[in-house]
Amino acid sequence: MIPFNKPACTGNEEQYVLKVMHSDKISSNGFFGKKCENWFERKLGCHKALLTPSCTAALEMAAILINVKSGDEIIMPSYTFTSTANAFVLRGAKIVFVDIRPDTMNIDENKIEAAITSKTKAIITVHYAGVGCDMDFIMKIANRYGLFVIEDAAHGVMSTYKGKPLGTIGHLGTYSFHETKNFTSAGEGGLLIINDKKFEYHAEIFREKGTNRSQFFRGMVDKYSWVNLGSNCLLNELSAAYLWGNLEKANEINKSRLNIWQKYYDGLKELENKKLIEFPSIPDECVHNAHMFYLKVKDLENRNKLIQYLKGNNIMSVFHYVPLHSTPAGEKFGRFDNEDKFTTQESERLLRLPMYIGLENNNVLKIINTILNYYKKTV
Repeated sequence: MIPFNKPACTGNEEQYVLKVMHSDKISSNGFFGKKCENWFERKLGCHKALLTPSCTAALEMAAILINVKSGDEIIMPSYTFTSTANAFVLRGAKIVFVDIRPDTMNIDENKIEAAITSKTKAIITVHYAGVGCDMDFIMKIANRYGLFVIEDAAHGVMSTYKGKPLGTIGHLGTYSFHETKNFTSAGEGGLLIINDKKFEYHAEIFREKGTNRSQFFRGMVDKYSWVNLGSNCLLNELSAAYLWGNLEKANEINKSRLNIWQKYYDGLKELENKKLIEFPSIPDECVHNAHMFYLKVKDLENRNKLIQYLKGNNIMSVFHYVPLHSTPAGEKFGRFDNEDKFTTQESERLLRLPMYIGLENNNVLKIINTILNYYKKTV
């Protein structure tokens, strides 16, 4: 069976993890944790990059930093993972879902302004498949109404919008290092990206259990104590060591994934030309990271048939999110603004193909040929 995903492993992760195991420091804020955070701060040009146990934790921190409270409304697409909404629902907010663009599966920037009310606190952009939302348009709306913008860039490491790394355009951004992402910290992990300096102090306090411990270790205070609300939002050093093994070969990982993505595109182009499938759309202002290669088929029935056909040929393919507004929790904690023209329809057509570094060329060709054969038999 060709799996859908394999966690990224470049060769040095094991020795780095073992180095930590044999050291005196395995909790957090160690040698590898600092190397990772410094790497991101240099790469992104952000005010601060803080490793977290997950992208979920980073989103929850973001909700707290912008002081989301009961009665606030948060605008976001329905086509996203539950964590995007949960982080704000936990603070008492109501989620206002808006429709997506069918070309990128991102939030439709033209539907945002109509969803704004006097209760709106923030707009959450989800950069689906590592392809950027129209951030200039969204930031203009946010500035006009005095709203925060938080980028859920879980898919977005190494992607850019008009030359700017995803996650660095809004007030705050988040990355995921889950095992299904381009880079992983041994299965789970995340990053909070701070682009507005006013959030830096409180972010450090919160993730250190409400203490000024970070300032103490930098010699800024003579002792540390409990100074505000907080939680444990730190990534352990073993996970950071694994992540560093990925990051030091970030360009190689990115190049490998883009190469596989292009092979899928070229190999299946004839089906798109015949309008049997649709490909992902990459706007001119965006550079993507090949987080995933998906195709869209005619409808839900055809998608299920293709998934089963691929599985019968030992190829694992998957669909993605169930739109949140159609779920029990989505109905309870949110509402869909205006018409669901594309969210449900397009989500039911989308099929993701295997994508990971180390996916052999012969297996890529097998996947392509299996899909071509499926359409030869069914059309």
